[in-house]
This record gives sequence, structure tokens and C-alpha cells, in this order.
Amino acid sequence: MTTTEVQHKPLRVYNSATRSKETFEPLSPDCVKMYVCGPTVYNLVHIGNARPVVVFDTLFRVLQSIYPKVIYARNITDIDDKIIKAAAEQNIEIGELTSRYAKAYSEDMSYLNTLEPSITPYATEHLPEMIAMVQKLVDQGHAYESEGHVLFDVTSMESYGTLSNRSLDDMLDGARVEVAGYKRYAGDFVLWKPSNDSDPGWDSPWGRGRPGWHLECSAMIEKHLGDTIDIHGGGRDLIFPHHENERAQSECAHGGTHYVKYWMHNGYLNIGGEKMSKSLGNFRTVRELLESYDGEVIRLALLSAQYRSELDFSPELLDQAKTSLDTLYGALKAANAASDNSVAAEQTGLQNNVAYQALLDDLNTPLAISELHRLSKEINKNISADESGEILQQLKAQLQSVATLMGLLQHDPEAWFKGGNNDDGAEIDALIAERQQAKVDKNWARADEIRKSLKEQGVELLDSKEGTSWRRI
Repeated sequence: MTTTEVQHKPLRVYNSATRSKETFEPLSPDCVKMYVCGPTVYNLVHIGNARPVVVFDTLFRVLQSIYPKVIYARNITDIDDKIIKAAAEQNIEIGELTSRYAKAYSEDMSYLNTLEPSITPYATEHLPEMIAMVQKLVDQGHAYESEGHVLFDVTSMESYGTLSNRSLDDMLDGARVEVAGYKRYAGDFVLWKPSNDSDPGWDSPWGRGRPGWHLECSAMIEKHLGDTIDIHGGGRDLIFPHHENERAQSECAHGGTHYVKYWMHNGYLNIGGEKMSKSLGNFRTVRELLESYDGEVIRLALLSAQYRSELDFSPELLDQAKTSLDTLYGALKAANAASDNSVAAEQTGLQNNVAYQALLDDLNTPLAISELHRLSKEINKNISADESGEILQQLKAQLQSVATLMGLLQHDPEAWFKGGNNDDGAEIDALIAERQQAKVDKNWARADEIRKSLKEQGVELLDSKEGTSWRRI
């Protein structure tokens, strides 16, 4: 089987709109368009926010392995009532707050080995498009003005509720719907709201105001990706009301044109059986976790369950991910020592690769990870048995190529076992040299003292006939 044949095996994804797994057929085979809801930047993001980033980054990589061009947009919501409240509490300008946390978000996600999206649109840069879309909806009878607000009339759209599989009556029963006197129907949602003198606002045909949350994504997609896109992703909690309302306003503004072909949603991330969220106060920020774990460990932990499943996040899960990566890096390190790099991973890595085919099956990352471990065992088995090194190199290529699609094994194996960086490597190397001299001088007490001191710092010394190396434990 050739690499091309493997790459043309159909990708299958679970479509939330049809509630079934489907063969992915893009609107155009020359360019796939994907949009994923990004953060509202008023605080550091928690690990639950990172799950969709890692999931859809993995999907982005897989799509790029199949199609010649993939446009991936992930927005920044930089105008929102939570942002206004946080800025007021900190007594700083809104722009200062959003710039700070947008930068922090980008930095934190980069540590998780995520690629930069093709486009990162900011909501505040799209006010003309938002106002124009609201005007279209008003002109077509899908929206109305009331007490300075402009609201979408959900009863004007026959198919409203089909994405979330809810009837209009169901939506009022415990759903996230604001009941207000200026609404004709309690389920109607805000497209434009008035701003007071202290709030940020923009001039519009309906007075000075600001957009509703749902409107922002629709306008950004319209501008950068068009009326219809292939994939729209996000967390399961966004299906209603956010994505249901996005679909409604976009399809109605565009004369009924289909908005999204495949809706994809990741499952919740739980702590102690409860969904992790800022409102519950049971969250851990990515930045906090990065103080104790390499970003690749966090990424593997997030990929350890299939993306649609709920995932219980815990220190034990992170420790398991670290052990798992140690095993994979150990195999790579052994393969590097036993063979050369004459066989190119890009040409051989996807041939007959079970892990790659698992990713093509709705991102079955648990199966892919299991296959990576099988490949690592095969590498270790062939270290001595494969005299030519050809089989070993092929196995290494398969391991690395699919790991790269998953954003894993991106460190040099030697650096990995030294903690992923060499910030204190010179100091450790100096102590090793001092220990070596102590052994030459037969100062065994000092040699043992250095070994013990380094072990207490989490550094293990590995003596061999080639010399002494070290790794973090």
C-alpha cells in the first residue's frame, strides 16, 4: 500500500447535527475551511478550555495530511460583559486586559505544541460586519428592535432548535435563556445591546451599543470563510445556545444557505466527577499546570480519551502521561543510538500505519496512542536483532510521523530526559565533571555526595563505559 493510498482512506467524523459518524466530504477538495470557538480573554485559561484547542489542533494536522490547503480560524472574543466586569474590578482599560490575556492564551497554548491557526480574528475588529448582519436580519423580518436592543426572533426560523435537538418549549425549561420584558418571546436572543456611557460601545442604526456573543462568530466566519464552512468545532457546552444561535442568524442572514456541514464537539473535562468550570471554582489553569508538567505531558493527557468522551482530569492522569512519554522517548533514544537516519520518516511513516488510520476514524486517539506503544516495543525488540538497521528505522519513522500528527514527541529524546530544557544543564555537567575527578582522585565520599545531591534534585546519573550521562526522574 502506498502513502497516497493510505492518505486517501476516508476521514470519518461524528457530526453533532446528525448525531452520527459520517465520511468527511469537504465542500471543495482543494481547500477545507474549519472554525473553532476561541477564548473570551478576561483571565488565564483553565485546562478545560485547552481540550478543544488540542483536539482541533490534532484534527487540523490530520486534515493537512490529506488536503492541499486547510484554513483554520480560531477567534478571540475581546468584548463581552465578563471582560467589562473584570476590567472594572481591576481598574484598567478593557484593551489592556484583553491584550494581556490574549497574549497569555497564545503562550500557554504554544507550550501544548499547538500550531498557530491560519487566521485569528478578534471580535472588536469586525464591528462593521456585525452591524451589517444585524441590519440584514431586521430587513428580512428575522430580528426586531426593542428598548434599544435588537433581538433575533426564534419563531421566525422553522428549523430553529434542530442542532441541539430541542423544541422551543424545551429551551425554556432550565436552559440558558434570559427572560426579559423587552423580548417578544423568552427564547429570543440578543444581537445588539445598548451601552451606557461607562461601557464600550459603537455607533449603529439602533444607537450606541455592542454586539451579542453569538453574533460575533457569525460575522467573523462570514468575512474570513464565507457563508458555508466545512467544520465548526467547540466544546459540547456550546451546542446550545451559542452554536444553535450562530446557525440561526447566519442561515437567516444568508437566505437559508447552509451554514456548517459538520458540527464537531468535544466532551467535558471533569474534576472529581464534576465538569470543570470557573463558575464552580474547581478549575486548574494551564499556566499553573505548566509549572509542574511539560506541555507535551498535558497534551497527551488531554488526548488519552476519545475527544467526544468525558475526561476525568487528575494528577494521576498527568503522571501516567509522563510515564507514557518516557517510554516512547526511551524507544526513540535507543533507536537513535542503534541506527542512522537514512530513511525519511515523511516517506515511510504513514505506510500501513494503524495509528494514522485510528486518527482517520473520528480521531480515535486512545487507539493511536496504543499503537505508538506497540511501535515502541517493536523498536526495543529490534535494537539488537536488526543488524542492517532498516527495520528499526522504518519503525522509528512510523512512530515519529504519527506522533507528529498528534503533536507529540517533539523534543529531542536526550533533552526530554533532561527535563525538556538545558537551563541548568551546565551546572549539572560541571558537577558530573567534578564527580569524575573525585573518582580519579579516589575521593569516593565526594563522588557519592554529588550523586546523592543530584538525585535529591531529581537528576539520575547513568554510568557506562562511554562515560556518565544524566536524566531527570
